[in-house]
Amino acid sequence: MLKSMTGYGRGEFANEFFSIIIEIKSVNHRYGDIVVKMPRHINFLEEKIKKTVKEKISRGKVDIFVNLEYINESAIDLKVDIPLAKAYKKILEELSRELSLEDNVKLFNILGLPEIIKTEKKELDEGLLWFSLKEALDKALDNILDMKTMEGEAIKNDMLLKLNEIEKLVDEIELRSPNVVLEYKERLEERIEELLDKDFKIDEERLAQEIAIFADKSNINEEIVRLKSHISQFKSIVGEEDAVGRKLDFLIQEMNRETNTIGSKANDISISNNVVKIKAEIEKIREQVQNIE
Repeated sequence: MLKSMTGYGRGEFANEFFSIIIEIKSVNHRYGDIVVKMPRHINFLEEKIKKTVKEKISRGKVDIFVNLEYINESAIDLKVDIPLAKAYKKILEELSRELSLEDNVKLFNILGLPEIIKTEKKELDEGLLWFSLKEALDKALDNILDMKTMEGEAIKNDMLLKLNEIEKLVDEIELRSPNVVLEYKERLEERIEELLDKDFKIDEERLAQEIAIFADKSNINEEIVRLKSHISQFKSIVGEEDAVGRKLDFLIQEMNRETNTIGSKANDISISNNVVKIKAEIEKIREQVQNIE
């Protein structure tokens, strides 16, 4: 099923130990790029998070935000650095004497100084933490995949409409193509009659040769066949389950190349007008393909 590269998902999980919120945001990117932003003390879980996400999202720039709160206060230790506090007190008292200050050193003077009180997390149960985090991560992934799939379906329907329009234009070109040579032959004969004396006899063999050369140069049958084949492949690929963005990107380049060749070989205003319309539709599809995973 077609998926967009843009999406957002949020997942939450809480138990008696942790409250975890995970947000996932993804945008267009040529390759797969996953960035995890999380508390430093649980960085050891980063690779597990990336591996889990890669199993579900193959392409795009993905930002993952992990918010972890400890519900049980017993998971947190407060430590006071007594030797450091004594050293601060000594220095402050010496400073008071040197500056002839009458203020005594108070407890709040020392508490505001760096590194006196430290907050530390007790040793974590890594298995329990990963289980809790993965619960929130799975919910966030389900939500972002729902959004990516919904947008992907809308993109697919829009592209199919444009492909149908291209097919109509190609059919018109195919019907018009045989008449181009016939009309060239008529114009050439008329031009010769205008330029030459009426009694001058046209060399039919030479005329046929000129027409044959023109017909060969302006023949677009092969390009039409390939363009129709690309359109058929495109329609088939958008229904596949795998990530198809790169395949579609290649096909749209080939469709554009065949269309350009038709325009350069056709030598007909009607076909040229249709080529311009086809290229406009291809460009719209190309912009949509850039957002497909």
